Amino acid sequence: MQLPDHAPFTPDEKSRLEAALAGMPFEKTSWLSAFLAGASQGVISTAAPAAAVSSLKVDIFYGSESGNAEGLAYDAQKSFKKSGLNASVRDLGETQVADLSKVSHALIITSTWGDGEPPDSAVAFHEELMADGAQKLDNLQFSVCALGDTSYEKFCQTGKDFDSRLETLGAQRMVDRKDCDVDYEEPFQQWLDSVTIALTAQTGTTATATVAAAPAAAATAYGKKNPFPAELTEKILLNGRGSAKETLHLEFSLAGSGMTYLPGDSLALVPSNASDVVDSLIEATGFNAAEEVELKNGSLKALNQALAADFDITGLSKNFIEKYNESLQSKELTQLVEDKEKLSSYLHGRQIVDLVEDYPNKKLGPAEFTHLLRKLPPRLYSIASSLAAHPNEVHLTIAVVRYLAHGKERKGVASTFVADQLANGSTAPVYINPNKHFKLPADNNTPIIMVGPGTGIAPFRAFVEERAAVDAKGKNWLFFGDQHYSYDFLYQTEWQEYFSDGILTKLDLAFSRDQQEKIYVQNRMIEKSKELWEWLQDGAYFYVCGDASRMAHDVNEALIKIAETEGGMKRDAAEEYVSGLQKEKRYLRDVY
Repeated sequence: MQLPDHAPFTPDEKSRLEAALAGMPFEKTSWLSAFLAGASQGVISTAAPAAAVSSLKVDIFYGSESGNAEGLAYDAQKSFKKSGLNASVRDLGETQVADLSKVSHALIITSTWGDGEPPDSAVAFHEELMADGAQKLDNLQFSVCALGDTSYEKFCQTGKDFDSRLETLGAQRMVDRKDCDVDYEEPFQQWLDSVTIALTAQTGTTATATVAAAPAAAATAYGKKNPFPAELTEKILLNGRGSAKETLHLEFSLAGSGMTYLPGDSLALVPSNASDVVDSLIEATGFNAAEEVELKNGSLKALNQALAADFDITGLSKNFIEKYNESLQSKELTQLVEDKEKLSSYLHGRQIVDLVEDYPNKKLGPAEFTHLLRKLPPRLYSIASSLAAHPNEVHLTIAVVRYLAHGKERKGVASTFVADQLANGSTAPVYINPNKHFKLPADNNTPIIMVGPGTGIAPFRAFVEERAAVDAKGKNWLFFGDQHYSYDFLYQTEWQEYFSDGILTKLDLAFSRDQQEKIYVQNRMIEKSKELWEWLQDGAYFYVCGDASRMAHDVNEALIKIAETEGGMKRDAAEEYVSGLQKEKRYLRDVY
């Protein structure tokens, strides 16, 4: 459906609405005719900030790992309010399937992490919804907005699960599911526009059916849309000579930003691609580095500058190969994409430049090629400092990624950005990413157990600094592990001082390469199982930060075994106990 030129919308609003209306049945869009006729004749004012509130109630549920889905849920609520719709926001971590039977219109905004898994806070709801015999939801209307990353095989899997299962249980889909990549703002807005139209069509509040453009952020309000240029004031290599690792401690100044954070929050850092990586891609494509390309915002920029600052030029995925092959029409690439095992083997360790070299595509010019690329996403790092201990500062602990694959030296985009491109006195764009699901207990007397090997130590440095600064009386127990005691004991002096001062009640270490048999943090947990169980029985909170693929799973398994041995439970009961800790928000994870 195309809107008439006299429609009372800005060009941006008009294009968004046309995209939202595309493909919708006529009966769901015909009500706009009357609205547009009245608006064009001045009968209906579109300038009013809000309409009369409709009796229709919308319940917005979110499942969030890093805070993006939660933020979008509240954005949707604000937008609905302007359209006269009554909306509430609820965390899936505090929701049961029975709750959905009590609402008429449900929107689910959820992220996916790891290998297609739901966010930690939404695991219990996901399990209940997907279980055999789940409650029927015949009276529910719903729509799902899924957040994900196309570099992962199971892109937006949690949203797909929710969408298909709700339909199976009898719920009616208002608007088709929208799957959003890391650059999610535009597709989310399209979904929100579609939902708004569908809802207002049911209420008849046609005069406020459009979504007002969000006001521009104040120039001094720093955040995701306006990152703060934080000055790097300190960069220290934490590993000793002889280590196989390169772990950096970085300190940035937040003076003048007005930004604040709490222990457990993350700092989003907006990196740039390295010049040699940009040059190698330009050489492989044969493009002119100085040729201008148009960005999404309509501005023009030289190709080499755009590839450095605006696009993800390394992350190779099935989705990118498919888009690249639309013009190339290579039978070999088509067969590769269709063969899951061969595709996985090809993707492992390769980047976009390898695809361009292996399958040259002369049908693509610079503009067409950059159109295939995703926006360069920010990287989230657990904050390693407390504002109470370091006013106007934020600290990070970053492992620099460098490796050899397919005969080429590779490097992590953000980690080598701070390692190689940032010097003391230079600035990097940053903003705070709150994480309300990974916080210290409200009661400072509550004991805490922290498991953070490698760079997973970062938030626990913030936790202990905060507890020391506020003179918290709760006991603190840290499990830390890495490869070698002599040169991989991150923040060694600080931990030893905290321990000698009594701020750190217990310190257990696991250095995997210092003896013939590898020892990890989960092994230390088992060794101290009796005392760890006693702490849990005394109400301790249990935290894990670090690698999701192996460490977090092994730590979870160790926790179950401790419940079996020390709690005298059978396996099923032990699993239920650990699940209960998560539901009580006493077992919290920040894994990646």
